[in-house]
Amino acid sequence: MQKSLINRIETNCFSEFSNKLAYDQSFFKELIRTEFSLKAFENQIKLKNNFSREKRNVLHKTLVSQYNSVDFSQKTKENIDLLLSQNTFTVATGHQLNIFTGPIYFIYKILHVIKLAEELKNTYPEKKFVPIYWMASEDHDFEEINHTFLFNRKISWESDFGGAVGKYPFESFSDLKAEVKQFFANYPDSKIHTLLEKYKGNNLAEATFSFVNELFKEYGLVIIDADKRELKMEFIPILKEEIESSFSENAVSESNKIIEQLGFKPQIFARPINLFYLSEKSRIRIIKSDNIFQIEGLGNFTKEEILDLIASNPENFSPNVVLRPVYQETILPNLAYIGGGGEIAYWTQLKGVFDAANIPFPLIQVRNSIQILDKNAQKKAAKLGFLNEELFLSLDELMQIYLRKNLKEEIDFTELENQGQSLAILFDKQITGFDSNLKNYAEAEKTKLQNQLDSVKQKIKKLQKSQFDQELKQIKDLKNKLLPNNGLQERTDNFLNFCPDGDYEKLISELFELINPFEKDLIILS
Repeated sequence: MQKSLINRIETNCFSEFSNKLAYDQSFFKELIRTEFSLKAFENQIKLKNNFSREKRNVLHKTLVSQYNSVDFSQKTKENIDLLLSQNTFTVATGHQLNIFTGPIYFIYKILHVIKLAEELKNTYPEKKFVPIYWMASEDHDFEEINHTFLFNRKISWESDFGGAVGKYPFESFSDLKAEVKQFFANYPDSKIHTLLEKYKGNNLAEATFSFVNELFKEYGLVIIDADKRELKMEFIPILKEEIESSFSENAVSESNKIIEQLGFKPQIFARPINLFYLSEKSRIRIIKSDNIFQIEGLGNFTKEEILDLIASNPENFSPNVVLRPVYQETILPNLAYIGGGGEIAYWTQLKGVFDAANIPFPLIQVRNSIQILDKNAQKKAAKLGFLNEELFLSLDELMQIYLRKNLKEEIDFTELENQGQSLAILFDKQITGFDSNLKNYAEAEKTKLQNQLDSVKQKIKKLQKSQFDQELKQIKDLKNKLLPNNGLQERTDNFLNFCPDGDYEKLISELFELINPFEKDLIILS
């Protein structure tokens, strides 16, 4: 693939907030600890040096247990074992458990952290760095993760199980795998069939773990499902503090004031208690009223009773979007979090929460964004005479550019407009000259005349354009393919769209070589 760049701002595909985070983090200096840079990791390592050996032991033991159920590479094993060393740190990204990984940016963000870990090894050779994918197995928005778009078809999984998505039973998934396999029926020896067989487990969390491990195991990626009792034990002090003081709500409220002063709207809002209660089929919000804590379906609890529940069963408590990042940084020796623009935007609201919890706020970075132009798209764009950067213009703008380039001559309506103006003047003179009380009538007739002239002009333009109907349809088709729903393809299309022969390893290898963890512009691959 060939690589080119385009400034994110010029594409009109990213929010102003996201662009500021990508290009100028100093704008948010009150909301972050340090601007993201290679140099900034030096100080971040010092801040995270106090990550205890005990926590490393718990983390290592949990990961070893999780990896017992899958075939993993020697490189992944080495990275897991490295986490026992005080000289080892992580860089992380996270994502929901979208079926078949969902949109292709899932692949981009994971390759980004893998590449970043390698860059850090080269810059700080005395330290070790492990790339982490955090599975959002406790998320409960099933409608967001139960589908993906593959070869212009929406593949959906239906289930009414309820609760945290990671616990959804996976037994009803075989039909969906067969549907995806059918796309690659002409390539019976493709590795895609082996990959799909790895999509298995008792629930969605186990299946996602196995599937993502198979995709990235040769790169040494370490996957963590943090919905585990051993890890939640590490989080007990912060769980209790949230019940005792509602500390996170106060901290987020202060950050939100700063964000509003900067001219933006906050992405998230904190509640008095930013925790859920987990059961087998539900994830229930904990509601505080006076000093009573309500868990729907379980009843009301005093502060002492709910603190006792936390001490005895921390695995039943799940942080929401406000406290999940704090949980992550509690159990990982982590230096940086990489995510999409929307994700990183809400991280800017959380530094006060980290400070109150006495946990170092990590470096944050907007992940690489990539637009892929396949051979067919390239040929169409070239035939239509468009430059890569022009493809991000609106459909109407693209059509106007094409018509301006290809119409033999612009239709000159000057004479028609001049005659129309003369006739309007004559209307005014004849009608109002006869009776000045007919001024409103004259104005109405002049308006009708102008509308008729406009209609004639539009009709002629339409007839002129009709000779390019086929080309204008091609422009529309090209636009819809490259920017489905007026957004980047990375937010809609599954990665398998870009390896129609099923050779996903080749695609991932090419993307890995071209991703640059310090690139801020949109990457165009053709």
